[in-house]
Amino acid sequence: MTYDESSVLLVRETLLIVLKIAAPILLAGVAIGLIISVLQSVTSIQDQTLTFVPKIAVMLIVAALLIPWIAVNLVEYASALLSLR
Repeated sequence: MTYDESSVLLVRETLLIVLKIAAPILLAGVAIGLIISVLQSVTSIQDQTLTFVPKIAVMLIVAALLIPWIAVNLVEYASALLSLR
């Protein structure tokens, strides 16, 4: 099966922009999860729901703070994509 090189590059760029946008949000979730798990270990509180709500809250806050940066990246990608014609 042969693939068009431009299609492969397009998919590669798309995946890279998705990773670039998702990485800060996911890293914030991982960091808060680590902090909460350390606190749970220290205090011997083993409630599974205790990590869920703060992770979601922090990830939403980070996503809200990064909306301008995300929009700029998506607009740049879309303009580059539309200029390929």
